[in-house]
Amino acid sequence: MYKSLLTVLLSIGLVGCAAPPPPKNQSNICEIFREQPSWYKDAKRMEEEWGTPIQVAMAFVKQESSFRHDARPPKKKVLWVIPWGHVSSAYGYAQAQDPAWSDYQKATGNGGSRTKFSDAMMFIGWYTHETQRQLGVSKWDAYNQYLAYHEGRGGYSRKTYNAKPNLIKVARRVEQQAKDYGWQLKQCRSELEKNSSWWPW
Repeated sequence: MYKSLLTVLLSIGLVGCAAPPPPKNQSNICEIFREQPSWYKDAKRMEEEWGTPIQVAMAFVKQESSFRHDARPPKKKVLWVIPWGHVSSAYGYAQAQDPAWSDYQKATGNGGSRTKFSDAMMFIGWYTHETQRQLGVSKWDAYNQYLAYHEGRGGYSRKTYNAKPNLIKVARRVEQQAKDYGWQLKQCRSELEKNSSWWPW
């Protein structure tokens, strides 16, 4: 009996530690949080810590990784054929690059992992907070915040995005997704709050 109980508990622990698959319906924030209730708590904690709206951070994650914990940019190709190394060091839910992740860890004293949803959300919260502090870009301004996130604050200040029409389109898409998520969240936030009160993680 005890062996069976131990096996069940270990199985639950292993499932809890495994990264979840990407949400089935990524266009609806309510469905995402219903599928992954612990993510709502993580997102809410980020919002309380850094003041970045949940819908903005979630729109970033959708664009950057499609909610895949181990997402990486495509590999470079040698002689246009042979894959060789990655285009950048971006990794995880937030596609944080090595230098930015290191800056985040030094600034906050947090360790964490880019493949852990809660840590990735905190990184986005910190980055957007710093963008507002340094450049005056509102945390609610998903369009300009995303441009600064993608180009770096220096690149954003130099307006490097003006030479990248495709990036402008992506930033507009992120802006619209944040608006959609924000409207959806208003419809289900009371439900999520109620459910999160008993969710153990």
